[in-house]
Amino acid sequence: MSLDIKPFDAAEYLIDEQHIESYLEAAFEEGDPALIASAIGDIARARNMTAIAKDSGLTRETIYRAFSKDGNPTLSTLSAVVKALGFQLSIKPIA
Repeated sequence: MSLDIKPFDAAEYLIDEQHIESYLEAAFEEGDPALIASAIGDIARARNMTAIAKDSGLTRETIYRAFSKDGNPTLSTLSAVVKALGFQLSIKPIA
């Protein structure tokens, strides 16, 4: 008997704002830039990449590439996509 196993896709579980916010907060708490970029990419895919591309003024390909596992988004790309997702970046002192 063989098992039909598909790869895990976090975007499938980001079903509401609470899940999305918690997922993004957890990624930022880890502090790993690659994890943060990947989480933002997952959220963009969960929310409709075409709409996020339109709202951010970037192409879908740019967003996929920048927020992939090996991506390295520029600050302007990060800022545009985060804003299109309905969030804002902020800085606060380390407690």
